[in-house]
Amino acid sequence: MKAYEAISVVVSALEGDELVISANGMISRGLHSIMDRPENFYMLGSMGLASSIGIGLALSLPKRKIVILDGDGNLLMNMGSLATVVRMYPENLIHIVLDNECYASTGGQPSASTVVGLERVAASCGFKLCRKIEDEEHLEATIRELLAADGPAFVLVKVEQSWKQVPRVAHSPESIMARFKRFVELSAK
Repeated sequence: MKAYEAISVVVSALEGDELVISANGMISRGLHSIMDRPENFYMLGSMGLASSIGIGLALSLPKRKIVILDGDGNLLMNMGSLATVVRMYPENLIHIVLDNECYASTGGQPSASTVVGLERVAASCGFKLCRKIEDEEHLEATIRELLAADGPAFVLVKVEQSWKQVPRVAHSPESIMARFKRFVELSAK
């Protein structure tokens, strides 16, 4: 499965009001290209911190589903976030990692996920639900299942190394933050 198609499957399975935090690089670019909406928080820079932002949102907004779209390279930059999730145990959190076994945004250098099973790391940390997915059919069913379940949940999605060429995110960091914050505040009322 290609990463772009995996992102398409994930967003088509969303019910509409989930907040999505996407990792920097190609993942944010892909999400922006597929479905730009105020509920998406695109990371521009800050490699590895999508999971930390997602955890903070899940803890502060316990009635909202928070979906983190991460990459193997990003997660490897912040492995401690897996332990933090289990320590804080936000039941509304779904952490999806697109694993292409490389740093796609910086030239395709191999990542440690070529030898480390990130889904096994998440399971050993104590995530309530852990899945490893290798095809679109199972991905869609899994996302729908996890949206209806209490987590925290972790999904490793094995994807090809190649990426569809998509434009950069069209919003400035300031406008991403402002519209996301405005949406969260309005939806809380």
